[in-house]
Amino acid sequence: MLGRLILLCSLLAVAGHAAALTIYKYTDANGVVTYTDQAAPGAQVFVFRDRMVERLDNQVKLETKKHAAGETLLVRNDLYAPVQIELKLEQVRNAVGAPDQPITWVLPPRSKIRLATLAARDPSQPLSYTPKLRYALGDPRLLPTQNRYPLPWRGGPFRLSQGANGKYSHFTPKGRYALDIAMPEGTPIIAARGGVVVKTENRQSGRGNNPSGNYVRILHDDGTMGVYLHLMKGSVQVQEGRRVQVGSMLARSGNTGNSTGPHLHFVVQRNVGLALESIPFDFSQPVNSLPNFAVGGE
Repeated sequence: MLGRLILLCSLLAVAGHAAALTIYKYTDANGVVTYTDQAAPGAQVFVFRDRMVERLDNQVKLETKKHAAGETLLVRNDLYAPVQIELKLEQVRNAVGAPDQPITWVLPPRSKIRLATLAARDPSQPLSYTPKLRYALGDPRLLPTQNRYPLPWRGGPFRLSQGANGKYSHFTPKGRYALDIAMPEGTPIIAARGGVVVKTENRQSGRGNNPSGNYVRILHDDGTMGVYLHLMKGSVQVQEGRRVQVGSMLARSGNTGNSTGPHLHFVVQRNVGLALESIPFDFSQPVNSLPNFAVGGE
């Protein structure tokens, strides 16, 4: 088993530097799974989709309040982070007060705002419209103030299995500058930077239905966010809304979600304007060294 994991990590490292690499997954008669870059009879192309999925529909909501004068549209943010929103009204009929242009706003954590009040132009006829709400975590007006982080784990030394701009899975805007560090399951994962815990997932087993697996998202004071993915089920020790310091225990590394083997996926993101994207960062010391919090940090 260890040999297969080492082989897979090696393939991932190669994938990070190659323009294109096809990886095959082969299962023999005994159920033993092998990953290889060589086609073999019965092997299937292995497609890795490391997509971050955070369902915010229940925490960022458009609310409609009907009253005698018409309808009022409000947006509620139940998250412990600011959210940039954009509300557009389409197919507006028989309405006064509908904005001609999309309304954009940055909604503070745990707050609500009224965006528009509509009234029927002809009170004898119903007013109608189609609302379109877009949103993204974070405040795009803030700019990063730090790009070097201490190693977010205890133990090691470990090895980088896929770096920034890896062609295997680190090629989307949200994960382009992410780093994958191969490490045994159960390795303590700690905060690389202080901030407020915004989102967590702690109940996923194995591959589950969320490619991120179990994770912790932390909002830093400069608006950037550090995200720790593929954590062990039941190991997350922090709660949403809690403030943590650099070095605080967060969880333990795992192999959950769309993960090809035990590792930590660490990425720093920011809102660039109704879109969450990863940004470049460096660790303050080599990955294959023991953590030293006298180096870097806040």
